[in-house]
Amino acid sequence: MKVRLAYIACFVLWGSTWMTIKVGLRDLPPFFFAGARMLLAAAILLPFAWRAGLGRESPAVLGRMAGIGVLQIGLPYALMFAAQQWMPSALAAVLFATFPVWLALLARLLLPGQELTPRKLAAAFLGLAGIAVLQLPALRAQSYSPLAPLGGALIVGAAILVAFANVRVRQDPRPRSPLVMTFVQVFAGALVLVALSLLLERGRAVNFTPAAVGALLYLAVFGTAVTYLCFFWLMHRVSISAIGAIPLLDTTVAVVLGAVVLHEHVGWPLLAGGALVMAGTTLANQAPAEPALG
Repeated sequence: MKVRLAYIACFVLWGSTWMTIKVGLRDLPPFFFAGARMLLAAAILLPFAWRAGLGRESPAVLGRMAGIGVLQIGLPYALMFAAQQWMPSALAAVLFATFPVWLALLARLLLPGQELTPRKLAAAFLGLAGIAVLQLPALRAQSYSPLAPLGGALIVGAAILVAFANVRVRQDPRPRSPLVMTFVQVFAGALVLVALSLLLERGRAVNFTPAAVGALLYLAVFGTAVTYLCFFWLMHRVSISAIGAIPLLDTTVAVVLGAVVLHEHVGWPLLAGGALVMAGTTLANQAPAEPALG
């Protein structure tokens, strides 16, 4: 029962973050919002990371982890929060779900022994086709903002950055504590986001309305700290295929919440493009069971 509850919590909480970001952006600038979220989450994760061995890591190792944090959290979250000013939360979630496709392609380029199989090529084709369909309404000016196409490009860029960061982590064969890595990455990402806010958001209004404060606390506590703690607890208790299904499930949650709570329009491009992306993601998450292309 505990495993089932933790698993459900992971994809429901992660899926709900897209809607919550959209709500908070009504009152908070994107970089300030994202930075405050990560600072609060880092404060919650600190005691867990310390108990897991944070104080025993060398400065060089911590520096490498922080560098990954810039790629994994700092820059991608800057892009994601900025993008959601101009586009529906459901569309953003589906575009970001292309992450496993980029991971498969980048692993082929940067990691030894990663073959480019027909399955991975099919995943890439489906993912790119899904992006094209999803962006059609924005390119035809049928969206909430004329900047929606830019927002879509930023979300895809964030997915590629996160995939690249994951490849960099896999290039280090030495085992690291997941909790220590997460804390350092979250904290390093928070510093980048705060710096961006200080540089680019001077003079922008920061309105701590009840909705904004609720969104900030929800994202920091439940959308970051609790989900990561549940995720690491689950890693040795469920199968790899179950872990790989989480992005599919949390994207579904994001689309449903965007439609039901935020009343976002769910038209054929979102349904058709989302189906293509989800098919590509499913293929990319599966272990290759076929010969590589020459």
